[in-house]
Amino acid sequence: MRDAREVLVRPVISEKSVGMVEENKYSFWVNPAANKIEVKAAVEKMFKVHVTEVRTINVHGKMKRVGRYSGKTSDRKKAIVTLKAGDRIEGFAGL
Repeated sequence: MRDAREVLVRPVISEKSVGMVEENKYSFWVNPAANKIEVKAAVEKMFKVHVTEVRTINVHGKMKRVGRYSGKTSDRKKAIVTLKAGDRIEGFAGL
């Protein structure tokens, strides 16, 4: 298995993801090669919480253009983690 720091890249900080914190759901950008079992183990190890559900989404990169130059943003993988009732990740919404 991969180390927890290799699996979790960073938290997703957006209006929608911060709103999901009230439902005890947290979003993270994860390593594209990581699976649900590794994501669950990494979150439990790093934040000392109990994970009940992990959902993963492959986010395909978009075509972007600046003037005459065009390119593509990177493909990424996002994980939405549901925690056990009563568990919280402190400071997540304040990032």
